Amino acid sequence: MSRIDPTEPSLHDEAARAGWLYYVGGLTQDQIANELGVSRQRAQRLVSRAMAEGLIQVRLSHRIGACLDLEARLTERFGLTRCRVVPFPGPGVDLVRATSPAAAAELERVLRMPEPKVIALGTGRSLRGMVDAMDDVEAPHHRLVSLIGNIAPDGSASFFDVVMRLADKVQAPHYPMPIPVISTTAAENDAFHALAPVRRVVDLARKADVLFVGVGQMSDDAPLLKDGFVTRSELSEMQAAGAVGEVAGWVYDSAGNYLDVGTNTRTGGVRVEPGLPRPAIGIAAGPSKILPIAAALKAHIINGLVTDETTARAILAL
Repeated sequence: MSRIDPTEPSLHDEAARAGWLYYVGGLTQDQIANELGVSRQRAQRLVSRAMAEGLIQVRLSHRIGACLDLEARLTERFGLTRCRVVPFPGPGVDLVRATSPAAAAELERVLRMPEPKVIALGTGRSLRGMVDAMDDVEAPHHRLVSLIGNIAPDGSASFFDVVMRLADKVQAPHYPMPIPVISTTAAENDAFHALAPVRRVVDLARKADVLFVGVGQMSDDAPLLKDGFVTRSELSEMQAAGAVGEVAGWVYDSAGNYLDVGTNTRTGGVRVEPGLPRPAIGIAAGPSKILPIAAALKAHIINGLVTDETTARAILAL
């Protein structure tokens, strides 16, 4: 008997989610199709399968039921526009791999929208996992733009930049941010931002209809440190100022307030402003991400979330 990979969404997962939305959430099949990013006919088949296989009884007889409850609680607590919680994949399983299929489904849902959208993206392992997990989608009517520079400290292209990688899959116009992730000085950063091509990309990113971003921690294992974008002394300075997390390279404290110290004075690209009326979906999971995610949610830096059930429970328990 083959072992089911707990990190991959199964037909049971889809049927369970569709059944919950229909029988518990009270959504129509058209609404379910829009929610899941599938055709109405597929939504109807999924609902029928949930009933035929006994997934729908007095309660949802599937592990996804707990995740759906967590989604509802997170949405109510933080006023989210979108929320996907995946089952905990088990000890030792890469959480990026576990959350990537759900994040990819969210991105595919946006890409299948008929009206043109400007889709802005951060960088990082979670975003790269999302793009790698998604199917090819022909979406030339959308535009893809980076929120953050794509040049590493040594002058090489940033390894986790995803805009061009995604453009290959969707055949859409794409606009990378042609500046360093973090410049050496504030004056250098200003000089890059004064260039006409950079100004055009920045303006486009600020007009984005939907954002997908990772959420980084600012503990001693900070991605910005591991990837060479900040030094140990710079990290220590920001930790002393209360830094707990970062989104698109911009560092904030436990209340979700962006700091005026450290690399924030030299970060390239566009800061994700809190509270704007557009989806800003954060993709992150794991113990080190709990405080950064909670702070970003409280401040409405992000208003959507893809995570796993263990992380979701910990956020709600804070």
